[in-house]
Amino acid sequence: MRLLKDYALGWVLFSLFVVFWVGQSVVGWQEFVAEQSTLGETAAVFGADGYVWNWARTTLENWQSEMLQLFAMVVLTSFLIFRGSPESKDGDEEMKQSLRRIERRLDELESRRDLVAGNGARVERIGPLPGRMAGD
Repeated sequence: MRLLKDYALGWVLFSLFVVFWVGQSVVGWQEFVAEQSTLGETAAVFGADGYVWNWARTTLENWQSEMLQLFAMVVLTSFLIFRGSPESKDGDEEMKQSLRRIERRLDELESRRDLVAGNGARVERIGPLPGRMAGD
């Protein structure tokens, strides 16, 4: 039972794979039978003109296109990443730098406030935030 729960996603995806592969096979067989009857021949699963060759060809064509697409996506995203995307390390580094700048600015403001509070008579105005911190 633990095996089912720990790998539930894999089992669901495998089940969907089997269902769709069987569906492709059944629909392909129906198409093959119709084509053979149109030509006046009997449909056979095995043999030189059997369905197994048509089934293997369509299956491999489908897998080839899917694997090529998946391979291209994996390879290209490992080299070509959108700047600022969740996968991009650049976005994380920029956010960390911004947080450090904000923390430094808050520390400066805190120390100025302490100076003003200690004097009592002097009130200091704080200028506008730098453009980068204001979101510009």
